[in-house]
Amino acid sequence: MGQTIAEKILAAHCDRETVRPGEFINARVDLVLASELSGIVALREFERFANARIFDPRKVVFVFDHFTPNKDIDSAEIVRECREFALRTGIRYYDVGRVGIQHVLLPEQGLVSPGDIVAGADSHTCTYGALGAFGTGVGSTDAAAAMALGEIWLKVPPSTKIIFRGRLRPWVSGKDLALYAIGRIGVDGARYQALEFAGEVIEGLDMAGRLTMANMAIEAGAKTGLIAPDATTTEFVRRAGGRTDRLFTSDPDADYAAVYEWDVSDLEPQVAAPFLPENTQDAAGMGDIDIHQVVIGMCTNGNLADLRQAAHVLKGRKTHPRVRTIIIPGSQAVYLAAVREGLVETFIEAECVVSTPTCGPCLGGHMGVLASGERCVSTSNRNFRGRMGHIQSEVYLASPAVAAASAISGHISSPTELGIAESDDWGVAALSGAGEVAHG
Repeated sequence: MGQTIAEKILAAHCDRETVRPGEFINARVDLVLASELSGIVALREFERFANARIFDPRKVVFVFDHFTPNKDIDSAEIVRECREFALRTGIRYYDVGRVGIQHVLLPEQGLVSPGDIVAGADSHTCTYGALGAFGTGVGSTDAAAAMALGEIWLKVPPSTKIIFRGRLRPWVSGKDLALYAIGRIGVDGARYQALEFAGEVIEGLDMAGRLTMANMAIEAGAKTGLIAPDATTTEFVRRAGGRTDRLFTSDPDADYAAVYEWDVSDLEPQVAAPFLPENTQDAAGMGDIDIHQVVIGMCTNGNLADLRQAAHVLKGRKTHPRVRTIIIPGSQAVYLAAVREGLVETFIEAECVVSTPTCGPCLGGHMGVLASGERCVSTSNRNFRGRMGHIQSEVYLASPAVAAASAISGHISSPTELGIAESDDWGVAALSGAGEVAHG
């Protein structure tokens, strides 16, 4: 019997020919990742180990992206302690001015390659599956152990495959596919599984769309989300400076826990209503829901193609006077490219605010915390109760296009409802949506 992508990657990292779902293994890691919030716990646990040393400083990365630029004294103290630990141990770290949101920054910097195992003290480490890597979230104590040992202990997950057939309609993106899939199988539909995305629709997605889909895999309960590497992947990785010598694909006779095959030719832009990502419905027809804030960017949709999509909708238009619209590029390189392309000018002329890269509003930390009774359309990945602020606030998840259209109308809208066409110029530009910003 053949093996899935996930099984092949795990087997290669524990010197086995094959592994099977349910087996417990120790697997070598290619990268250990933490933010300042998870890193502070990890480093304190690490320092409790007797005679602990970092297994390889080149393979441990701290990214200060959650409460930075420091929102208060407590966050400043946390970042200071993490920074001092990084300087003391020689690990790589990214601070204000060089930082990006971790799941945009690391692929962009060539720190993740196909076939890697990445253990990240952040649940959305599954993003790296878009590159054909096994990225998975771990607890901070597990990250501490991985920093010392260079390996993680885990159970081999079963795999579920979702095959997307057809041709996407205008304004339908990777975010819409992810929301649709979660709506179909539920937030626990792939619990502790490797969720593999395939089909001609996936093959036609740019890297920004693929990164978004893999990022959202955890919202279906998955251990990781994976897309088989192809020419689009290798071009992205090559430009970023990564490796392309471990391109794993699933065997035709691989065993799956479940296989879904959906024709998405008629799929409309999706929105996930509070308070779960599975509460999905068509954006069209939700116009009776007034909103107060829109957030576009972050780790789910913070690549250049995502900002291009939003700028195309906002070009020559103003946001609704009731709506605060916050644009958050995923990295400094994305921000700079958006400036050079005139996207930032478009955002400001539309009366949006453009932020430094930060996770801030996504977790209700800063840069856009919601008050009681307020509603936000966000391109982030979670809409749990109280996620972005007050327990009585609401978050609706959507693509950059829907978020931008909603910012204009003041209620949940699709660009088509506003008569905005998806132009050929935007479509061509979006093909290179991630990776070129820093390397081409």
